[in-house]
This record gives sequence, structure tokens and C-alpha cells, in this order.
Amino acid sequence: MKIAIQIPGAPAPIGPYSQAILYDKTLYVSGQIPLNPFTGELEIDTIQNATHQIMKNITALLKEAGMTFENIVKCSIFLKNMDDFAEMNVVYASYFSETPPARETVQVSKLPMDVTIEISCIAIKN
Repeated sequence: MKIAIQIPGAPAPIGPYSQAILYDKTLYVSGQIPLNPFTGELEIDTIQNATHQIMKNITALLKEAGMTFENIVKCSIFLKNMDDFAEMNVVYASYFSETPPARETVQVSKLPMDVTIEISCIAIKN
């Protein structure tokens, strides 16, 4: 059975999609942008702050599904500028204490709300 995960601790969707979908033991997290769900403001002053905000949003969705970053098996990262890769990567890596998930990082020409980064992931409950 497919269950939509919608929580106040992650940004509300800006289109016709769910924040995340839990199907059996797999959580599919929609692309998260650096939108602070409590202030409604974008955290885009630096790529580091943007990445931290996204990871906080993902944390809230994982928690609601009874998971942590250790459950993530795959991430997709979309950057507006690949020159931000190294700085983003330092922040991203700090959220994984053990084996990091599989991942791709691609540069794209435009993202929702003209942000500089978007991250989606897939997590599996043990």
C-alpha cells in the first residue's frame, strides 16, 4: 500500500506531488529544495547553508517514516553550478557516518524557485 508522507517539518509541495511516498519498506523522497518550512524562506545565501537546509528537510521526512540517513540507499543531486560541487559535498558527507548511498550529481540549467540545489533520495527500512 502506498502512503503519502506529508509533514510540517518539510516544505509543502509546490506542485502536484507528495513530499515522500512510503511503499512497503521503501521511502521515495521527492526533490527537496532549500526552503525552510518554518519561515517559508529560501536558505540560499551559500551552497553550504542551502545543502544543510535540504538535509534538515530530508531528516524530517525520514524521521516520520521511522528511518535515518543510514537507511538511504540512493541520492540524486541537481546543482545549478557544478563549481559548487566541492562545498556541497563537504556538507552532504557530514550526514553519513557509515557507508554513503549510491549517488549521481548533475548540473542543470534551472531548478524550481530558481534555487541552486535540489536533492532527492530513496531509503529502505531494514
